[in-house]
Amino acid sequence: MGEWKECKLGDVLTLQRGHDLPRTKMIDGNIPVAGSNGIIGYHNLSTTKAPGVTIGRSGNLGNAFFYNKDFWAHNTTLYVKDFKDNIEIFVYYFLKTFDFKQFNVGSAVPTLNRNHIHPIDVIIPPLPEQKAIASVLSSLDDKIDLLHLQNKTLEAMAETLFRQWFVEEAKDDWEEGVLNDILSMKGGTTPSTKKSEYWDGEICWTAPRDLSGNQHIYMFDTGRKITEQGLAKISSGLLPVGTILLSSRAPIGYLAITDIQVAINQGYIAILDNKGFSKYFLYLWVKNNIDYIISNANGSTFLEISKSVFKGLEVQKPPADLRNEFDEQAIPIFQKIKTNSIQIRTLEKLRDTLLPKLMSGEVRVKYDKKKEGRHAA
Repeated sequence: MGEWKECKLGDVLTLQRGHDLPRTKMIDGNIPVAGSNGIIGYHNLSTTKAPGVTIGRSGNLGNAFFYNKDFWAHNTTLYVKDFKDNIEIFVYYFLKTFDFKQFNVGSAVPTLNRNHIHPIDVIIPPLPEQKAIASVLSSLDDKIDLLHLQNKTLEAMAETLFRQWFVEEAKDDWEEGVLNDILSMKGGTTPSTKKSEYWDGEICWTAPRDLSGNQHIYMFDTGRKITEQGLAKISSGLLPVGTILLSSRAPIGYLAITDIQVAINQGYIAILDNKGFSKYFLYLWVKNNIDYIISNANGSTFLEISKSVFKGLEVQKPPADLRNEFDEQAIPIFQKIKTNSIQIRTLEKLRDTLLPKLMSGEVRVKYDKKKEGRHAA
């Protein structure tokens, strides 16, 4: 690493506070407004030329984002005003390795001051290695983005198929019923957080916040785990793989199919496909009818759809032979989505493992100019 340079972060880049732009002042346009946690809206003017990088300055500290088109840097961010001849995409990945929360100077609202982070001691590789490192990491991210895009397309195909078969081509002579005729429901609870013996076990337990940033149809893991003692406090117990989870409040509409056995809290309606209607039909019915579901919610503090109301919602019941024919087309789509999601998780884990090692020099990237190739060594 003799060619790597020891310096200050301020020698690598110059950060600048973003510019105020209340939502009421945003004018319809195609310019992304970069907030502390990503794009928060669109405007008709930009403050910053692409390629650009921001980190969260207020609220969410230090989250790094890369923009490949001109953008408005919001005042909740710090943006890179000067890359000082370093590779922009490398700088983005470099900033992702920092824990900027330790530099919080806010009291009520977490706040980052650029003058406190410019003096951080860093070690920076030369430009050829910056390019090679960025190439490895961006290749992984490009593949991840492509798989996410494929999954969105596949899910849209499944939704279109459902609407065509069961909405646009619905028959007047199909039997009328309610959701309770075609599915079973379970609710959950939260074991007392004051009792440590209920928590940090090996049993997956989920609250709707697990789905707030979820980009997958399938749930593969949960943010918290409970013990057998904790599970005993949940009357619905451990729900099977293939359970559909619908958040029933704050907000209504998060949706997932479990790929794990899981216990749930009180913010979900768990849907079981044990009455002859497949999980794929039920998942798509809920997604297609989410506005109808929300319209039947009530509550003063926040809207909630209760299990008693949910099970009484009206539904048409297509004949079994048509549902089976639909499943034959839907199942391969959902299987491909699941395969892609598993690959995404694998690639994300690889990227997140490589990132700090590449940036510290623990893992080096050699670049063969003759072969235009690269590999980590």
